[in-house]
Amino acid sequence: MNAIADTRRANFEHRFFLLTILAIFAVVATGFARTYFLRPLFFHDPLPLLLHVHGALMIAWFALFFTQTCLIASHRVQWHKRLGVFGVMLALAILVVAPVVLVQGVARELHAPHGHRGFTVIFGLDLVILFDFAVLVASAIALRHRSDFHKRLMLLATCAIILPAIARIPALIPIGVLGVLLLFYCCVLVPVIVDTVRHRRLHPTFGWGAPLLIASEQLAFYAAHTPTWTQFVIRLFA
Repeated sequence: MNAIADTRRANFEHRFFLLTILAIFAVVATGFARTYFLRPLFFHDPLPLLLHVHGALMIAWFALFFTQTCLIASHRVQWHKRLGVFGVMLALAILVVAPVVLVQGVARELHAPHGHRGFTVIFGLDLVILFDFAVLVASAIALRHRSDFHKRLMLLATCAIILPAIARIPALIPIGVLGVLLLFYCCVLVPVIVDTVRHRRLHPTFGWGAPLLIASEQLAFYAAHTPTWTQFVIRLFA
């Protein structure tokens, strides 16, 4: 009976992680369809090379997560471990390139004659996103020998970087930043709730990882709206 239960649990987790990453793919594809994937249909100006590099790195991360999930589901653990080395290098590349893209984007908007001052808020939120991503990936690497911890940390790390995609979904733009954040929190909590209900307990990784994402972004949202932060960013990019 224990063997049957373990098999059912493993099958559920394989389906759970595969469906979750497919849902994340759908969110990312929808959010960046107009400005990246289908850009030639809506814009005539080409993207700078750095943005193409950034986009390629992010797509590679989502593709890697999907591939790693498939490898575990097919019991190819050694291939999973070998590809994990590439994953570490990919995460480092993201943490190098993404801040450069963020700084250039915010500087461009703040220096433009009709630039959007809301980018001071985006700057704060995106910095926290990168911090959360770094913490969760580093924790996943440290706990790579604990598969139940490792895969949930990687899932949370992947969820952490979908907020920009959610914010770019055309239908969601009118609801404002707070509304987008609430939808982001739902994307984080749904996998946690499903996993908890299925296993009849809250996994420790989700117990601290999900609150980290939600609390850090919410605090960043409020802090980034303060005059102190706004003036700090404006002076930083002056």
